[in-house]
Amino acid sequence: MSVLIKNGRIITAVDDYHADIYIDGETIAAIGRDLPHHADRVIDAAGRLILPGGIDPHTHFDMPFGGTTSADDFESGTIAAAFGGTTTIIDFAIQTKGRSAIEGLDTWHAKADGKATIDYGFHMIVTDMPVSRLPELRELRDRGVTSYKLFMAYPGVLYVDDGTLYRTFRQAGENGTRICMHAENGIVIDEIIREAVEDGKVAPRWHAHTRPTRMEAEGVHRAIAIAEVANVPLYIVHLSSFHALEQVKIGRARGVDVIAETCPQYLLLDDSWYDRPGFEGAKWVMTPALREKWNQAELWQGLRMGDLSAIATDHCPFCFKGQKELGLDSFTKIPNGAPGVENRMSLIYSAGVVEGRLSLNRFVELTSTAAAKTFGLFPKKGTIAVGSDADLVIFNPTRKEVISIDRPHTHHMKVDYSAWEGHEVTGWSEIVLSRGRVVVENGSLVTRGGGRYLPRVGHGELNR
Repeated sequence: MSVLIKNGRIITAVDDYHADIYIDGETIAAIGRDLPHHADRVIDAAGRLILPGGIDPHTHFDMPFGGTTSADDFESGTIAAAFGGTTTIIDFAIQTKGRSAIEGLDTWHAKADGKATIDYGFHMIVTDMPVSRLPELRELRDRGVTSYKLFMAYPGVLYVDDGTLYRTFRQAGENGTRICMHAENGIVIDEIIREAVEDGKVAPRWHAHTRPTRMEAEGVHRAIAIAEVANVPLYIVHLSSFHALEQVKIGRARGVDVIAETCPQYLLLDDSWYDRPGFEGAKWVMTPALREKWNQAELWQGLRMGDLSAIATDHCPFCFKGQKELGLDSFTKIPNGAPGVENRMSLIYSAGVVEGRLSLNRFVELTSTAAAKTFGLFPKKGTIAVGSDADLVIFNPTRKEVISIDRPHTHHMKVDYSAWEGHEVTGWSEIVLSRGRVVVENGSLVTRGGGRYLPRVGHGELNR
């Protein structure tokens, strides 16, 4: 099928111009002024922005955690992402401790294959990596998994020691792949948690009070030091605080190949949300926790200056009823995570571009292009160019909406609350195309399924 998009304003990470786009099948075939009307479908984008489809490099669909499983699977999660203008996600497959990482990848393929509506790739969460299994990292690379996540948090569950970090970092560096790091000092945090629980401090607010920003900063510092010695590019996930950002800036100034992402929740919400009545604060129990409000200005500055390179969601939704309520008697039992894959583009456009914090080009870079380049998808994804996949968002820059679970056209995630309940945004994804297929149009799902697995190339390579 061919599609002609006329009269739009095309925005990429470096461009801003008016032109038509001709799509032949799955890819962009031509860009120019007044292209001929020879197409199966013509879309008039007058008064709209045409953006590269969003790339969310941090989601957790169908993920077991804390005795339950995240509420969105690859069907509902990718549909919700598409409604929000995201056309590619990179989810985290998990290696079961003591088992093969290849087995973990096969498990996640089974979860996703045939269910996804948009394209997807995988990172691999490494939970242990003895010397005997290091060759698995090469096999993962050969199967298109070129980034591996390790945890300094969650002792006894996902935590790995510094020896395992170095061993995995070193092999990943030799393979030309990248390390993603959940950087918090989980050992010390567990001691702080133990003391709080012994003192009877078990309400949701204590989730934040037991995870100080200095412990995030220590983890970032240590991860950077190990990565520097191991000679591997490092990507800090969901960075939430100024103290952690400070360590990234120091490492970068020293010449270390380290970059970091943040998330809308750390830019726009703060730890006062944990003080909502009753148990309601559990809705925002996530890790890292929401921070003191003053951190937000520092994170926005990091985005402007390039020390933060991408905005992801860490979408890990658990229903309030029946899932978050597992921790009614103690915050330690609340499943960590919150929904957001559907809201990222509008939230960041509204708070970033409309409120003057980001340029249009930087908005596109942070929500699409940077992730494509970092994780081996560019220029197939992350830009608008002849030969690139026709992943496009026709975006209304003036449309106002209030996000609410009571407004079904703003909430397609399979979770019984919105982390952004009542939040007004300016800017809305109205038509979304994935590889030339119209997936979402004016609030309706047009195409279900058809998402493909994206094998990714290694660090510094181009994906053609």
